[in-house]
Amino acid sequence: MPTLQLAELTQANRPTQLPLLAKLADILATSPAVTHLMVRGSLAHGTADRLSDVDFVVGVDDAQLPAFVEALNDLMSIEAGALLPGWRDTIVADRGGVGTVFLIPDEGRLHQIDLYLVPASRVPHLQATVATAPLLDRRPAPAAPEAVALAERFAVEFLARPRSCTELLIEHLVLAVLLHKRIKRGQRFVAYSEWHRLHTATKDLIKTALAPTSRYWGWYQLREEIAVTPIGRACLGDLDAAISGPAVPLAADVDSAIERMLALVNRTCPEALDGLRDAVAAYRAYLELV
Repeated sequence: MPTLQLAELTQANRPTQLPLLAKLADILATSPAVTHLMVRGSLAHGTADRLSDVDFVVGVDDAQLPAFVEALNDLMSIEAGALLPGWRDTIVADRGGVGTVFLIPDEGRLHQIDLYLVPASRVPHLQATVATAPLLDRRPAPAAPEAVALAERFAVEFLARPRSCTELLIEHLVLAVLLHKRIKRGQRFVAYSEWHRLHTATKDLIKTALAPTSRYWGWYQLREEIAVTPIGRACLGDLDAAISGPAVPLAADVDSAIERMLALVNRTCPEALDGLRDAVAAYRAYLELV
């Protein structure tokens, strides 16, 4: 088991998330594919509060990046107890890797765990541009050019994959957790942004379920494509109800949006919930404790 450099981080802020952070760091560092492990965000800056997420940068051997990312859901579910498969993060800045967000129960509440997986060859550049607190540095040998190209191509293709109804369902659930944090902190501008993202995820879910071969981008031609069936008209009614709400939500608005989305999923693509019904039920129970 590698030795993690936790002492400096502990002295900097003594966060309540430290036991969970240490557990996750041990899980990630056990893999020989992991070359670097760093903490970023509020935990790295010493400004974390009890609502702060655990934000890791994980350097992965270039040649092993595809296999490690593809196995990550199993690793986080089995070893870390993640409630749901990871959400492909569309908010994190592109730094040559891939971002994934997990929700992990700990001490009676859901914690947001952000993992940014970056090829080891990109770590020096990332360290020069992003404030991080190092936990593990295995200093691998320079990657072969073909391995670097493989990792770069994988990251581009991973981010470009079309999202399924299940992935869009998970996106709603993750965004709701983020929104509850923004509301509690009074971060109105960020809440506005993430509220719009949630509405966009609802639109994307409707289009993925009912117009998967759509030739139109974004919000264009929704009525023309979707409102041709009773189910489609009901879905557009849900979307209209969503966008007619407040620009900056209250907690009750977020909860209503999730219930509306789950009803929409049951109506249009119930298979998206296959294998996730117990997890969604647990999620609802945790959300009541927020």
